Amino acid sequence: MKKTTYLVQGALIAAIYVVLALALAEISFGPWQVRIAEALTVLPYLTPVAIPGVFVGCLIANFFSPFGILDVILGSLATLIAAVLTYRMPKRWLAPLPPVLVNTFVIPILIYFTANEPVTFWFLVAQIFIGQVIACYGFGYYLLLILERYKLLQR
Repeated sequence: MKKTTYLVQGALIAAIYVVLALALAEISFGPWQVRIAEALTVLPYLTPVAIPGVFVGCLIANFFSPFGILDVILGSLATLIAAVLTYRMPKRWLAPLPPVLVNTFVIPILIYFTANEPVTFWFLVAQIFIGQVIACYGFGYYLLLILERYKLLQR
């Protein structure tokens, strides 16, 4: 893949992530969240260009997070780790699993330590897990199927 094409595709993925996260900010940030932009975290299964794309998109979106710099750092690193693991998944149905699992345990930690009110850690884990399953399996998996069916991105 040419370097310019790689950069443009990565930037496009990042831009879509930011737009989705910020346009739907009410449901993208907080303990009860379904960050629809997380559906894009399945894209590394199809192409490695999506790894920096979703990472940079998440990084930019997290600058608008109510959880501050901790979300910018930890949240974005969680997305990067999940993206790399997604790229390594052997089966399509497993592609949404890394972002679900990584974010289920990382995001509650940062919310727990930055929340202005007392929160129960395991309740946060359950909340984030539900939101991630909806975003990654509910939306992301179908995005993956559509992209593969119409050969818009191929592994």
